[in-house]
Amino acid sequence: MFLALKEMKHEKLRYGLVIAVIALISYLIFILSALAMGLANENTAAVNSWNVNEVAMSKDANGNMGQSLLTQDQINKYDTKKNRAQVGITPTIIKRNGNRDSAQFVGIKKSEYIYQNLKLTQGSKPKTSDEILVSDQLNAKKYPIDGKIKLGQSNKKYKIVGYVNNGFYNMAPVIYGKASEFANVKGTTSQFAGSGVVSKTKLANKKDNTKVYTHKEFVNKMPGYSAQNSTFVFMIGFLIVISLIVVTIFLYILTVQKVPNLAVLRAQGIPNSYLTLNTFSETVMIMLSSVAVGLILLILTTFVIPTAVPMYFSVPLISAAAAGILITGMIGSLVPIRIISKIDPVTVIGG
Repeated sequence: MFLALKEMKHEKLRYGLVIAVIALISYLIFILSALAMGLANENTAAVNSWNVNEVAMSKDANGNMGQSLLTQDQINKYDTKKNRAQVGITPTIIKRNGNRDSAQFVGIKKSEYIYQNLKLTQGSKPKTSDEILVSDQLNAKKYPIDGKIKLGQSNKKYKIVGYVNNGFYNMAPVIYGKASEFANVKGTTSQFAGSGVVSKTKLANKKDNTKVYTHKEFVNKMPGYSAQNSTFVFMIGFLIVISLIVVTIFLYILTVQKVPNLAVLRAQGIPNSYLTLNTFSETVMIMLSSVAVGLILLILTTFVIPTAVPMYFSVPLISAAAAGILITGMIGSLVPIRIISKIDPVTVIGG
């Protein structure tokens, strides 16, 4: 390691450029990871806040609760008690003073656990059918507390009484209202009381044209969710492969340029194992420095990035990405290590 430090100190510009390139690749991987998590969170934030284990909805909805319609009799068969709740979800449009925004209306019952566990950032919970909670991600100036809005097909005006945390479902802000308002907002007949039943525990499939989905199945059935996540996984994977190629090329060039010097050291009796360890240590320092710079850039980004950009900084995911980058660096060091192991001092110096 001593030799590696001396070498990096002597060739500051060369190693600085190598670290800069790898750091930018690391930074891009971190940003894409945060963006992927942010978009995933905007799909599932509300569902995750409900601590869902399984979901029941109509068979014909194909796992999309926004397309599901259940009668009260169908819902009652699932016995909504302490750990279960009736929900009515429908895409809708918020209308107020000429402003229009897309949202997801979620009708819930005051007596059930979703209502009771709602975490507010401001205001109070709705108590009457004309009161609603809105996501705290909506513009507070456009939709202030005590302001009145219209929703979807309903002719009623609903009063905003508070803002709720984790208010996103399928990429749209959530609006919580009474379950009895679901049919009005969706524009359907009153025979349909909701979209489904969510439960913290397992649900027995009651048939009756309904189907039970696990949390994972339910989330993966959300429109665009699986395709979006797969795209980001491939992008991040390709970037990690690119980082492996870049590291290998840089280390190969640096090692080839040092072959005469390494041959002299070999001729002086320095063992291959020492030179190999030196190259490995050099790679570790380059990769650690690059990842550290990438993380610093990521932290600085959090202070300047607009709130409208859906980014979620997950420590486990960022740590996994950093570990992946470091591992690719270690793999990339195998090529120069192999070159060092084959150095013949007589051939190199004599040539």
